[in-house]
Amino acid sequence: MVAYPSWALSTEGGADVTRVAPGAGRSISGMAADPGKPETRQERKRRTRQALLDAALAQLADRPFAALSLREVTKRAEIVPTAFYRHFTSMDELGVVLLDESMSMLRRMLDTAREAGRDPDQAVGAVVGALDRYTREHTEHFRFLARERHGGAGPVPQAARTELRLVAGELAIDLARFDCLHEWPSDDLRVLAELIVTTLLSTAVELIEATPGGAERVLRTAEKRLRLIALGARHWAPR
Repeated sequence: MVAYPSWALSTEGGADVTRVAPGAGRSISGMAADPGKPETRQERKRRTRQALLDAALAQLADRPFAALSLREVTKRAEIVPTAFYRHFTSMDELGVVLLDESMSMLRRMLDTAREAGRDPDQAVGAVVGALDRYTREHTEHFRFLARERHGGAGPVPQAARTELRLVAGELAIDLARFDCLHEWPSDDLRVLAELIVTTLLSTAVELIEATPGGAERVLRTAEKRLRLIALGARHWAPR
């Protein structure tokens, strides 16, 4: 059983039990607290909820979400296990919310390619640059997403696969604006979009696992793969 220090806050009155070290002056999520402004109940609840998400993500570097326990998450977030249910109905719900965060990173990365215009070469360069930046800034999210899409039958892996299909559908709509693709049937556009999304996630994993100095080689290979995909698309005859 986890032993909680005597200076932990009480749950009396519905407050979360959160660790507040003497003189810390910082919230669980690392944001500086304003000593001159009392924290509202809603702010405390939002901070603790994010602390649970951060705690879960930090422990998923080498295992799937299904192997993570509620007690491990609450211990790292420094709240008592019973307080977890003030924020999530289950670990599966936490995992789906965490997946939403990860998917938002992927969507924002693809937005960069949309802003590059209708030139395929510019789009490839833009998306590779964005992939490099987002993978470095959100390593844990991309690792989590890449692992869960190959998970089993649990709610989180299923949600990951569903969300990735939705992203591929959105990308397929965007691809139709390119001159060489605007007459393609929707099924072919979706296949092309799924190929691109798979390539991006595979590259993200390669970047995460790259040895020091190896990232440049991974990025060059990714750009070559995407250019080959674009070249093949230009010469594909839909049937």
